Amino acid sequence: MHTDLKTPLTEILLHQGERDLPFHAVSPPIFQTSIFCFPSYEEFRDALADEDSHYLYTRGNNPTVNLCEEKLASLEHAQRAKLVSSGVAASSLAILSTLKSGDHAVVVRDCYTWVQYFFNTYLAKFGIEHTYVDGTDIAEFEEAIRDNTRLIYLESPTTLTFKLQPLKMVADLARSKGITTVIDNTWATPYFQNPIDAGIDLVIHSASKYIGGNSDIIGGVIAGDDAHMKAIFEHQFLPLGPVPDPFQAWLIMRNLRTLHLRMPQHYQNALKLATMLENHPKVEDVLYPLLPSFNQYELAKEQMRGGSGLFSFHLKTDRLEDVKQFVNSLTLFKRAVSWGGYESLVFPAAVKYADTAPIPRDRLTLVRLHAGIEEFDLLQADLNRALDKVGV
Repeated sequence: MHTDLKTPLTEILLHQGERDLPFHAVSPPIFQTSIFCFPSYEEFRDALADEDSHYLYTRGNNPTVNLCEEKLASLEHAQRAKLVSSGVAASSLAILSTLKSGDHAVVVRDCYTWVQYFFNTYLAKFGIEHTYVDGTDIAEFEEAIRDNTRLIYLESPTTLTFKLQPLKMVADLARSKGITTVIDNTWATPYFQNPIDAGIDLVIHSASKYIGGNSDIIGGVIAGDDAHMKAIFEHQFLPLGPVPDPFQAWLIMRNLRTLHLRMPQHYQNALKLATMLENHPKVEDVLYPLLPSFNQYELAKEQMRGGSGLFSFHLKTDRLEDVKQFVNSLTLFKRAVSWGGYESLVFPAAVKYADTAPIPRDRLTLVRLHAGIEEFDLLQADLNRALDKVGV
């Protein structure tokens, strides 16, 4: 159970649930065990009858995992959280918990590609329909809702084009119609945004990103109220088994201790780099919600307390060769998928297309950057050197 919502951030990150550790340990122990035993028949029977509330088998509950979940729930102002094996597992379980055959979902168009795959391919096999919306206007949601709509799936901001959805308006609309809302809050993290405070039902994260923060774990999180989370534990998590390892949970707790130190540095570097790029002659535009020029800047300031290190920009070119030249000229920004670790990364949208395939104009020159926690001057110099070689 989470603590009071006014609990100081560092109390959650550094101390919550750690006052009475075995043997007065400073760091929480890792309960690397598959099963738990019982002193009596009666206690064994009770645990089998209610696995949600007992330690029976680490596929369900584990003390190390549960301590991590307690911290994650508090961070998201939720009653309860469930740690799972990946971000995709978190989104899939949250979605499955709301839908059955014949239902309909409204989904933000630019959400994570594996979520799109889940709706387009996997859920379609079971007669579950969906409608994509841009998500920036509440009227789109109103028009897309049907009598059988049971879910609105959000990602704010989206992590390629960084579009925001008006969370409170969407939550109010959904609640008035008995529709569950789910949001991917990976980009902002609970350090900068708490969607549950706006009325959103379930919050998910890829813990592989900022929650892990060191590019050394894969994990996912679902957070919400007791009723939603108990149902997910019993009807999705236990049958499907996306189990987090106790050591994985311990690593996440270890890395969480620096969340309040890492996120401001990511934010500061990203905002400075975005501003620098916005004024560069070889850049067409920059997509970062906390830039004053961003078309949803006022909404970003209203919903979030700051921004993370991920943003995109368009090179001012029509040539794929210029994009390749820019990306290959970077030395500090690593070419890789994912984001949210300490390191700076570059991901050109065109890399997902074969060289001989047609590439949509809005994707041809779109480059996504992740500003790590290196010194700003080093990141700035690396980008400037690479931009100087574009068109040469």
